[in-house]
Order: sequence, then structure tokens, then C-alpha cells
Amino acid sequence: MKFCLSLLLLCFLCCTSPLQAQAPQPITWQDLLKLPAPAAGKRIAYGPDSLQFGELRVPEGKGPFPVVVVIHGGCWLSQFNYQYMNHVSAALTKAGYATWNIEFRRVGDVGGGYPGTFLDVAQAVDYVRELAKQYPVSSQEVVVMGHSAGGHLALWAAGRKELPRSSPLHTKNPLKVKGVVSLAGIPDLATYSTQEGSCNAAVEKLMGGLPTAVPQRYAEGTPSPTLALKIPVRMVQGGRDPIVPVSQAQNFVHHSPGEKTKAQLVLLPEAGHFDLVSPASPVWPAIEKAVQEVLEKRSSGK
Repeated sequence: MKFCLSLLLLCFLCCTSPLQAQAPQPITWQDLLKLPAPAAGKRIAYGPDSLQFGELRVPEGKGPFPVVVVIHGGCWLSQFNYQYMNHVSAALTKAGYATWNIEFRRVGDVGGGYPGTFLDVAQAVDYVRELAKQYPVSSQEVVVMGHSAGGHLALWAAGRKELPRSSPLHTKNPLKVKGVVSLAGIPDLATYSTQEGSCNAAVEKLMGGLPTAVPQRYAEGTPSPTLALKIPVRMVQGGRDPIVPVSQAQNFVHHSPGEKTKAQLVLLPEAGHFDLVSPASPVWPAIEKAVQEVLEKRSSGK
């Protein structure tokens, strides 16, 4: 009897071990840093501060090409910069999109945090109009894409037209964008600030206080789900993300108004936080598809 049980256990281990070994592991920050750096884009200043610049990449050909404004994450903190999003930018440019990978003042930089971080992102997005005057890119075909904290800023930038003139975040004549692709974005700042994790404590630093202390700032700095009534939104989220819970994307889509919503959740069950910004990841085609969809749906009026 003992021999039979031992034999069954041995068979079970032999059968399951290869399958376990083949299970894909989510890409880590360290994995991302090991990727060969793509060729640099053209560095262009959109403002006077040393951190107010972006890298423009334009596909070969005549154009004008649609533009993807790329907004990096990193907990809104100065320790992390735009460079890790060069992989995304280069891959999208290879796919036929111009990319404008922006840098901006973050928490820890002079002028960073509320309202400077928001105003820098707004200024960088609006600067696509100036780029279109000098390069073969279209200011009429623009998608904003952000990762993690940058996903929050992408969603916010797309919907800021609704801000009252009295708001410190208000800017005149915001650029109209065709859609938003949020990669593990953080649309609900208030909820995220109360949870435990790697970026959560940074919300208070970004906003200059918790929601109870500065509620108006949170009201004006938090993207509204009603954005998806006007433009297509893709909330792309990894199911194995340890930094941003799936509920952030789910709740944003759930609270988008009824049948008229243009928001969709793109849940990638085996992906982690950084798979979404690695062109080497198996899920990368889903990212390109999301960009293509928001452009096509807006252009066709769907």
C-alpha cells in the first residue's frame, strides 16, 4: 500500500513539475531595465524648465502620422523618469505612430506635485499642436497613453476641459484627444491613498494632503468616468499586478455611465505591472490593439 502511494506521488510530481516550470512569470522592473535601450528620439523642450521636455519619434514616410502621447509612471516621484517608456515609444513608432514621450516635474522636483505636475502634463499634451507645425504629425489624431501613475495623468489630461476656470489646474483650450489607453492606471486617487502598497503613500505627497484635508484638490485631480461618454477609453490591467489592484480599472469602467460608455476593461490575467510596457512581453499585441481601437472608434464616430 505504501509503495502504491509513493508511486502515485512520484507520478504526480513528474506530471506537474514541468507544467509549473512553464508557467510564465510577470516581468519585473529589473527585467525592464535589462532590455537594450532603443535609439533616442528627438529631444524637444515644451517649456522653460529643464524637466519640461519630451522625446519625439516619427515613423519613416510622409505622414502626417497619428500621435501617441506617452506618460510614464513611477509613483509621481522624481526618482523615476521617462526613459523606461522609450521601449513603448520605439515599438509604437515602429508600428506606424509618432510618439511624444514626455517628462515633467514630479514630487521631489522644484515645482513638482500639485499643481505643477498636472500643469506640466497639460502643457506637454497641448504642445502637440506646435510639433505638428514642424514635423509630419497630426494634432487631430492624438491618443494619450500612461502607465501606472502616468495612467492617472493620461485620464486626467483627456478630461480636463471640464475643470472650472477657478481651478489651479485649469488651462485654456485643451487639445482634444481621440482616446485614452491607461496601462495599469490609478484613476481613483482617494481610494488608492488609503491602501497599502508601493505607490500608495505617494498620493498624499502628490496632492499635498489626504482627501479629508484637501478634498477640492482630489475632486479636480481625479479623472471622471464620464470621460468615457465622449471618447474611447481602454483600461488595460494585468491580473497579477502587485502595485495597482484590478479594482482600479474595474471601478472606473463600472462607474462609466450605462450603455453609452466607451470605456472597456482589457484584463490580461497572467500579466503583472510591467508586462504592459515591455514590447518583449506576450501581451504587447493587446497594447497595440488598444491604441488602434481608440483611434478607429473615434474616427468612425462609434
